[in-house]
Amino acid sequence: MNKDYKIAVIDYQMSNMFSIKNALDRLGYENEVTSDYKKIMSAQGAVLPGVGSFPDAMENIKALNLAPAIKDFISNGKPFMGICLGLQLLFSASEEFGHTKGLGIIEGTVRNFKSQPSIERIPHVGWNQIKKMNLSNEDSNDHRPLDQIMDNEYFYFVHSYFVCPENEEDILTTTTYDDFEFCSSVLSKNVFASQFHPEKSGDKGLKILTNFFK
Repeated sequence: MNKDYKIAVIDYQMSNMFSIKNALDRLGYENEVTSDYKKIMSAQGAVLPGVGSFPDAMENIKALNLAPAIKDFISNGKPFMGICLGLQLLFSASEEFGHTKGLGIIEGTVRNFKSQPSIERIPHVGWNQIKKMNLSNEDSNDHRPLDQIMDNEYFYFVHSYFVCPENEEDILTTTTYDDFEFCSSVLSKNVFASQFHPEKSGDKGLKILTNFFK
């Protein structure tokens, strides 16, 4: 039913490219896993997924010359989604294995859960709740990822690092893990990115994909 709407799944040679492709296939969206600039730019939507190391991911993005495609796509105003590592890469820098510059789409840093004394179990793995924050931001946006998603709904997480946006208005949801509240998704104009995995979160996750790309 969505064959006229093509989504580029940006391939920077890290794992987890195909779980989002399978979810998009299930929803009926035409999609392609690609690192080709022209194919990315010709799509109506794009996803930056991924699981793994921030420094390795940025090295691959540089080697494949994908930063211009990501930045140009976003500047065109078309819906762009980041998932898990794909969220973190949009930030200015990460402290993972030292200091590594990110894409700088969203101002802020990526930090290790080890920096938080209350957290005893790393990584954060499994189902956890999201708390809606700046819904006025979503209400003013053409793409409303949380439409018909209830507050405190459960989604699936796998990560050891968390994002710290400089602009609190970018924070769409937060999640509490071992008494520590962190940003679990952001929404900035045409960019939505989540630390949780919509593609692994059942019908509610698929609803977020549909909301954002409809």
